[in-house]
Amino acid sequence: MSESYLLLWLEAPLQSWGYDSKFGRRDSLDFPTKSGVLGLLCCARGAGGEQTEWLRRWADRDMQVEAYVPADRHGKAVPRLPLMRDFHMVGSGYDDQDPWENLLIPKTSDGKKAVGGGTKMTYRYYLQDMAFAVALQGPGSELQTVAEALQNPVWDLYLGRKNCAPSEFIFQGVYADAGQALAKARQLAEDKKRLSVFHVLEGEHEGEVLTLNDVPLQFGEHKQYRDRRVTVLRME
Repeated sequence: MSESYLLLWLEAPLQSWGYDSKFGRRDSLDFPTKSGVLGLLCCARGAGGEQTEWLRRWADRDMQVEAYVPADRHGKAVPRLPLMRDFHMVGSGYDDQDPWENLLIPKTSDGKKAVGGGTKMTYRYYLQDMAFAVALQGPGSELQTVAEALQNPVWDLYLGRKNCAPSEFIFQGVYADAGQALAKARQLAEDKKRLSVFHVLEGEHEGEVLTLNDVPLQFGEHKQYRDRRVTVLRME
């Protein structure tokens, strides 16, 4: 394929990219997932529902990620902060006799009280002070539309969860290939005094190979995904 690449810069105090967790523990992958990035593009477009046909056009496109941490005053990479754990009580303290407060209490799918009561405890995990450059190959017919949407989003853009507000403009241009896109990202990282710590490539290469179930086939109420293989290359 010869399609151009979008360059997305994902930087925030907190980010969270869930890929295999449900219910009470909401973990985060070390880097943005493909489903998270395509979901972000859907937010920019104001596109809800299943989006099956749109996702099909993006499913097999290349996506490369480069991760950056701050540099200290000696130009050395600052050690990555551990995942931050946030404890939540969902549905706690509401009066089930009040019609408005009752709406905020978790219930089963048929509207009945949840097993064990309405209050649920959850643990949510976040990456801290990270920045990611995402070079995403896209179908030529879509790139201009997506580029305009990222600069004038219909819905709020966030990095994995709604409390993860970006601290930099996400859209950083469209480039002829991944090399040009990542060269621009490295220039931006240098301006921000950040250093690369790992690079994620599609497919199997020399490095740490992972299988992720993060290629979205369908969004909406009944989400569907398929697997992809990626390789994480750690920097010296």
